[in-house]
Amino acid sequence: MGRDPNPERPVTLKQWEAVFGSPPPPHLSVRFMQKALAYETQCKALGGMPAVTRRALKRISKGEPACAARAIRLQPGAHLVREWNGRVYQVHVVDGGFELDGKMWKSLSAIAKHITGVTWSGPRFFGLNSPAGRRT
Repeated sequence: MGRDPNPERPVTLKQWEAVFGSPPPPHLSVRFMQKALAYETQCKALGGMPAVTRRALKRISKGEPACAARAIRLQPGAHLVREWNGRVYQVHVVDGGFELDGKMWKSLSAIAKHITGVTWSGPRFFGLNSPAGRRT
């Protein structure tokens, strides 16, 4: 009865070492190793995760909450402009929040709701998380 219950294990171990350059950690299942190998192959073929995602994961690994790690970090002094229904809105990023028309706001989403009358993602409304909004 000395047979390995999964005959794919020796092949998968060799593939792991060929791809990653070292043996896998002990006790990984064959299925998990196969998924990791497939992911690594996909990353090499398609370029992997976007840089913004890698940075967010790095911040999360250092203990930062996931919701904060994903957030776009606007520096005080930044200036956001959005035209809505024929009016141009200019938002200034200040310490502790945002300023619109001389009034302080805690979030861009609150400003977006004020402008539109409906709930919006503030970063999305101001084009911060879409390729179109990143144009200069």
